[in-house]
Amino acid sequence: MSTDRIESLSVQTFLDELASAAPTPGGGGAAAVMGAMGAALVAMVCNLTIGKKNYEAVEDEMKAVLAASEDVRARLTAMIEDDKTAFDALMGSYKLPKASDEEKAARSAAIQAGLAGATVVPLDCAKACAEVVRLSARAAAVGNLNVISDAGVGVLAAWAALRSAALNVHINAPQLKDRAFAGAKLAELQALLDECGPLAEQVHDTVKSKLG
Repeated sequence: MSTDRIESLSVQTFLDELASAAPTPGGGGAAAVMGAMGAALVAMVCNLTIGKKNYEAVEDEMKAVLAASEDVRARLTAMIEDDKTAFDALMGSYKLPKASDEEKAARSAAIQAGLAGATVVPLDCAKACAEVVRLSARAAAVGNLNVISDAGVGVLAAWAALRSAALNVHINAPQLKDRAFAGAKLAELQALLDECGPLAEQVHDTVKSKLG
């Protein structure tokens, strides 16, 4: 495994490490990458709309969408490393000694803290991906028709990323002893899925209708 932060790796190196027997990077990092790609595509549509003839009326809106998409892209890119950190912390907790009652208690507490982190990090990724889905809707509605298909690819990437991040929440949350905390996080996640599934489909249909 490279000692560089994951987001600084070349695409080929990242994919090689993703395919390797090492547990990280894994699905959580891949979800963040997909979400960041979605945000980048939304930004691309904005950049190719701003300053273009016949799109003067939507320039201010596209500038706002561009700024928001670049912000969320940066956050999702950072989450690639966040996912690795959370997973490594959880795996480390399982390796703690458990010879005495004190060690068992400390190990159990560390495992629960690790599970909480491994629940919150992918949930944060899912929230960021939901932002990309919403932004793609605005880009698809008024963006440059010459690149409108990229808004569609962006929303599909973001929706896939959200669902992928959701799987990592679902694998960790059930193991939490704090059921109120777990239930609250799962409810937050479900609200995102309920909102963004229909919206992503709507954006896809909007884009497809403009491809004429």
